[in-house]
Amino acid sequence: MPSSFGFSNIWLQGDWVTRSILLLLLGMSLASWVVIVIKALDTWRHKENALNSEQFWHCTSLAEGLSVLSQRPNNLFHHLALTGQEATEHHQAAQRQLHDRLDISDWLTRSLRNGIDDHTSHLQNWLSILASIGSTAPFVGLFGTVWGIYHALVNIGTTGNVGIDAVAGPIGETLIMTALGLAVAIPAVLGYNALVRGNKFIIARMNRFAHDLHAYFVTGARVHSSAQGASHVV
Repeated sequence: MPSSFGFSNIWLQGDWVTRSILLLLLGMSLASWVVIVIKALDTWRHKENALNSEQFWHCTSLAEGLSVLSQRPNNLFHHLALTGQEATEHHQAAQRQLHDRLDISDWLTRSLRNGIDDHTSHLQNWLSILASIGSTAPFVGLFGTVWGIYHALVNIGTTGNVGIDAVAGPIGETLIMTALGLAVAIPAVLGYNALVRGNKFIIARMNRFAHDLHAYFVTGARVHSSAQGASHVV
């Protein structure tokens, strides 16, 4: 009988495949937690910016509003407001040259939509890592279990010892690999779902903010509050 059971015995008694699987699961777990922590902090910061974006509309001028938004670093709503301002200035310059060939509403819609798409892509960075880990880690652990059971049965057949003590220990150890796979996958899946929900909130706020920016730059006034529930740029 082995003198001890557990992770240390799995590492000491396992072959290079078993050790590689353990290292792979450890690496996947570390990667998922790093992504979860970094993206969670990022999402929290963008949520704070989204909730404080209303301050922009309480300013007396566009310059003051941009100054308020710029006080928070990497503010997506500040970038959107700058995009709207730059698109409007570019359109006014082009109008003097192209004689009303460009429509301000369409030009602003495209510019703001491109800005939202770029920010959405930034928000979704690294989430594919969590999705991949969440979907593959259980199978990696299961492969480790199958591999370990195979070698445990081979060793039992070689020694001829089929007692419950000789069988339960090695096979029980291999089942730990499945548990490790689940332990890696579950936080990754939960973290992915939480981050996706946070991103949906931020994107909805960006769409609403862009809708109001569109109305402001086209008509000179923000859209009325009854229409602020719109989720897309018009």
